[in-house]
Amino acid sequence: MPLGAGGIAGTLLMLNRVLTPELTDSQARSDAVGVILTAVLVLTGLLWQQVQPRQPDSIILEGAEGFELSPNLPDSLQTELAWASHLLLTNTVTRSIVIYYQGQVLLRRGILAPKAEVIPGAILDRVLTKQKAIYLVDTKVYPGRIEFDYLPINTQGIICQPLGDQGVMILGANVPRSYTKQDEAWIEGIADKLTNSLELAWSITDNKALPNDKK
Repeated sequence: MPLGAGGIAGTLLMLNRVLTPELTDSQARSDAVGVILTAVLVLTGLLWQQVQPRQPDSIILEGAEGFELSPNLPDSLQTELAWASHLLLTNTVTRSIVIYYQGQVLLRRGILAPKAEVIPGAILDRVLTKQKAIYLVDTKVYPGRIEFDYLPINTQGIICQPLGDQGVMILGANVPRSYTKQDEAWIEGIADKLTNSLELAWSITDNKALPNDKK
């Protein structure tokens, strides 16, 4: 907008000067002020372009949209997982979600890859061990992305958010470098809430077996 306004103003000033048969002192002063304002607008537009770089384009992930939830979970936990995944899909750039806990896939939602089984690789093992999130901002530059074959093959960004020391919430985005610090903090908060619910559900069962409210 500043670039456009500055260009139009400069053009009008030039036309006004050319079409004026006799230049007065007052017009010369107003033209000088107009030139200064035009230059400021143009410089502002150029600075904005440098400060606000163009964001990467989003892509369409390869896969089919779906929603898979383990039927053996208590109703309350199913509801909470469905609620959390819905919030993440509708309020962030997340397009694919996998929740892995106690060696089992509890939820898959969004754009799904053909493979459903999660086999933890080096990255997930590190998340579980350190209990700290790992954000692959642009999967093209991470060789370790091959372990995420249960996400769409062209996933652009991945967040692995720990669920305590027993599970991970894996989020796939269709745009690289797209999660903000605020997004990461919000995802961590949702994960903490899910961790508490999952630990509670598992604690009421013997030998940490898959909870089943029908027992």
